[in-house]
Amino acid sequence: MTDCENTNAFGAPGIEPRWTSSAKEGFGTAYHTSCRVWFTLSHGIVNEIYYPSVDQPNTRDFQFLITDGETFCHEEKLDLEHQIEYPERACLFYRLTNSEPTGRYRLIKQICTDPHSSVLLVHTRLEILDKSLLGKLRLYALLAPHLERYGAGNSGRCTEISASKLLHAWRGGVHLIMGCTTHFTKRSVGYVGFSDGWRDLRDFKMDWQFRAADNGNIALTGEIDPRRGQEFIVAIALGQSYESTAAKLLQSLADPFDKHRETYVRQWKRTVVDPKHEYDQHTCDGGRTYRLSRCILLSHEDKLFQGAMVASMSIPWGETKGDNDVGGYHLVWTRDLVQSATALLASGQIGTPQRALLWLAVIQRPDGSFPQNCWINGRMYWPGLQLDEIAAPILLAWRLRRAGVSFGQCDACLVVIHAAAYLMLHGPVTAQERWEENSGYSPSTLAAVIAGLVCAGDFAELPADKEFLLTYADWLAAHIEEWTVTTHGDLVKGFPIHYIRINPADPEAPHGHADPNSTLLPVANGGGLHPARHIVGGDFLQLVRFGIRAADDPIVLASVAVIDRVLRRDLPAGPCWRRYNYDGYGQKADGSAFDGTGVGRSWPILTGERGHYELAAGRDPMPYIQTLEQFANAGSMISEQLWDDDDLPDGKMKRGLPTGAAMPLCWSHAEYVSLVRSRHDGVCFDRVEPAYDRYVARPVPSRHEIWTLSHPLWHLPSRKTLRVILAAAATIIWTADGWNTKNSTEMTQNETFDLWFADLATAKLPPGSVVEFTFFWQAPQQWEDRNFQLAVT
Repeated sequence: MTDCENTNAFGAPGIEPRWTSSAKEGFGTAYHTSCRVWFTLSHGIVNEIYYPSVDQPNTRDFQFLITDGETFCHEEKLDLEHQIEYPERACLFYRLTNSEPTGRYRLIKQICTDPHSSVLLVHTRLEILDKSLLGKLRLYALLAPHLERYGAGNSGRCTEISASKLLHAWRGGVHLIMGCTTHFTKRSVGYVGFSDGWRDLRDFKMDWQFRAADNGNIALTGEIDPRRGQEFIVAIALGQSYESTAAKLLQSLADPFDKHRETYVRQWKRTVVDPKHEYDQHTCDGGRTYRLSRCILLSHEDKLFQGAMVASMSIPWGETKGDNDVGGYHLVWTRDLVQSATALLASGQIGTPQRALLWLAVIQRPDGSFPQNCWINGRMYWPGLQLDEIAAPILLAWRLRRAGVSFGQCDACLVVIHAAAYLMLHGPVTAQERWEENSGYSPSTLAAVIAGLVCAGDFAELPADKEFLLTYADWLAAHIEEWTVTTHGDLVKGFPIHYIRINPADPEAPHGHADPNSTLLPVANGGGLHPARHIVGGDFLQLVRFGIRAADDPIVLASVAVIDRVLRRDLPAGPCWRRYNYDGYGQKADGSAFDGTGVGRSWPILTGERGHYELAAGRDPMPYIQTLEQFANAGSMISEQLWDDDDLPDGKMKRGLPTGAAMPLCWSHAEYVSLVRSRHDGVCFDRVEPAYDRYVARPVPSRHEIWTLSHPLWHLPSRKTLRVILAAAATIIWTADGWNTKNSTEMTQNETFDLWFADLATAKLPPGSVVEFTFFWQAPQQWEDRNFQLAVT
C-alpha cells in the first residue's frame, strides 16, 4: 500500500447532511449470512447501503455523473430516464437501464452483492449510441458516505494498493472502500456543497483531485474513462478496518461477475421452500408481487441478530432528515415484526418466523412487556408501550405451535405466560394504539389482546390457568361496544351507532367507564381536539379478522358504511383508505414533506385489511389483491402511503402514486402476502379459531367484572361476580351494606402467572348496592390506606 502526502479539500465540514428519498424501487442483499450488506435503489441509482446490520445505513447515495467535457454534465438520478427489471424469478437481482432522454447513450447496470462477502457489485455497461460522443464521454462515480448512520463526522482519502486506485471513507468502527475494475483515472475527496465532485463538474471537467477530507459531510469521486473499457464493475466494500475492507473488495473483484451473480441467484432460489405455497392462481399478476413480497420480507431480517426484522429500510421524507433522525423506519417494531413473520409463515416459510419468536423471547422484559421499537440488539429507541405489541408475540407463538414448529431450548410457553400476565395486570387501556399516537380503549388493540389471551389459553397446561385467561378475555369481549362504540354519531346521516377510532383514557389514571359519546380526542400531528365520536378509522375490522366479532354484526356493518363515506378514496388502481379523519401524518397539501404536520394520506395496508374483511363477509377479495398489486411501483415496492388528491401542477405528486412516506413498508407487503394466502384458504389466515368459536360461532357470556389497580371500576352490573386481580398477596376487606357487615376474603395465587386474585360474592347483590373494599397487603403487613367503591347497576 502507498499513500502519498494528502492535499486536503476545502469547505470543511460541508453543508448540513441530509438523507435521501424513501421512494425505493428496489432492495436487495445476498441470501447468506456471510454477506452483511444490504442496498436500496431509487431513481435508477443506489441509495443507502446498510452494514453490518439492517438498522445501520452507511451511504446517502451512489450514482454516476456523465459529461462530454464540453457541453453537458448529466446527473444519473435527475437527468436520465430509468427502467428497472428483475432478470431472475423470485430474486432480488436487478438490471437498471438509465437512458439519456434523446437517445444519445445509456447505462445498463446489473446490481447484486457478493454472495459471501460484504461487497456491493455494480456491473455497468455504457452504450454510446451517438457516435459523436465516442472518445469524449467520461463517467464519474459519486458516493456520499453516511457511515454509522451519520452524514457528519466522516473522513475520506485516496489510497492505492498495487495498481488499484481506491477511495476510502471511515467513521468510528466502519470503513468503506470503492474501486473499479478499469481503475479510476482521477480521484477526489471533498466536502459536500463546496469541494465535492458535483460542484467540480459544473464546468464539465474534473479539476480537483483532493487527496483527503476529514471529519465532515464528504463525497468520494472517481473518474472512469470508457476508453479503457465500456464495461466495468464498481465495487463498494464495507468492513471494520481498512485492511479487512480492502481485502474484501479485491477478493470480490478477483472473481468474474457472472460467478457472483449465479451464486447470488442460486441462494435466492432456495427460499422457495415448497411449490404448494406458490399461489399464482390467487393473484392477478401471475404471482410476481407475491414472490417479490416474500423476498422483501425475508431480506429485512438481520444476519447477526437473526429473527430481528426492521419495518422498512428507508427513512420517510429522508431528503428533509438529517443526523438528528437516526432511526427512520430501520428499527424493529414488535407489531411489524409479527406481521412480517406471520406473512412468511403464510407463504410456507418456517425458519424466519421461528427465529423471530426466539429473538422476541430474548428482548422480552422481566415484566412480560416489549419495547415500542428498538434496534436489532434489543436496545430501546422510543419509550412507548402498546398492548397490541405485547399480545402479538402470543399470536405468533400460537401460529407456530399449530404449524408444528419446535422452539428447541426456548420454552415459548413462558414468553406467552409473561406477556399474558402483563396484559391482564395492565389492560385494557393502552398507552398507545397501533398508530402510536393516543392512549385509550382501541378496538384494534382490544382485538389483539382478546385473541392473544385466547391463544394463551391453548398453551395452558392446567384447566384453572385456561379459565383464568378466558375469564379476562370474556370480560374484555363483553365491553368492546361499551368502550369503543358511539351511539350519538353524526358524521354520516343515518348511522348514529358505529365504532370510533379510539376512546381516549389515561393509562396512569384510567376512567373505567369512559363514555365514547362525550370524551375528547387530541389528534396528533396538528390534527386538533375533537369529540372522540367524530374520529373514525378501520381499526374495528381487526375484531372481525381475529374472530372476535362477526362480519355481519350490525355495528360492524354500520361502521363499514361510515368509514367508506369518510375515509375511502377511489384511486386509479382501486380503493384505498385513510387511517382516520383529521390525520396529520402525511404529505402536505402542496406536496411538501411532512414536518410534524401534514395530511394523512391513503394507506395500502388498509386496502389489504378491507380485503380480509370482504373474505370474512363471504365475498371474493381478488379485487383488493389486484389493487395492491397495482399500488406497487415498477420495482414491486408497496408504499406506506399514496397521494390521494388531484395531481399537483409541478408533477411532484400524482394521484394514486407513492408519497414521501416509507417504501417498501414490510407491513404493506405482509398484508398482501397474507391476503393471497387467505384467499387460497377461504378464510382469514389470521383468524384465531378458538376465539371465533367462543365469540362468534357459539358466544360465551361473561360472568365476571374485572378490577385491577390499573383499571379500577366505579360500576358493577348486577348478577356479575367481581374479580380482583393484583400483583401481590393481600386480604380484601369489603362490605356491601355500609360496613354493617364486614367481609374478609383471602386472595389466591395463580402460580403460573404470578398473580393474585379473589372473586367477591357480588352476583346476588341488588341494584343500588354499593360495594366498598380495601386491601391489607401481606408482605409489608400494611393497609392500602384508601377505600374503593363500586355501585351495583
